[in-house]
Amino acid sequence: MELELNGHNKQEYPPMHTTEHILNQTMVRMFGCARSKNTHIERKKSKADYFLSQSPTPEQVQTIEAGVNEIIGRHLPVSEEFLPVSAAAEIVDLSKLPDNVSETLRIVRVGDYDVCACIGSHVGNTSEIGRFEIISHDFSDGRWRVRFKLW
Repeated sequence: MELELNGHNKQEYPPMHTTEHILNQTMVRMFGCARSKNTHIERKKSKADYFLSQSPTPEQVQTIEAGVNEIIGRHLPVSEEFLPVSAAAEIVDLSKLPDNVSETLRIVRVGDYDVCACIGSHVGNTSEIGRFEIISHDFSDGRWRVRFKLW
């Protein structure tokens, strides 16, 4: 049986895209917010937006950076599985998916740390990522935008 999945409009840099997954889960765990609503993933630097009630403190920004690097340093396997939408809905948030989503979804797991539906490119293990660094951030009208890179 051949799976029919939604297409993807661009090819992300796998280490950076996998890091976005880790950053998203770190933000969810620290702030109870939703995963990033707007991201721009590139090889040199990337950005993500989170909706928060207030800007993270400098200490919290350091904790986010340290937390992401700690997960990267665990050398977690990154795996995928294909599930019907109904089964995927039981384990991941599907609210960001388009109306014309395929009946089968690709679920990506970063070890036991993160799981989400995703059509992007990923590394096979977090050991392939490098070091994560937050290079700048700003807060306006409830949106915290963070810019980051990998070394």
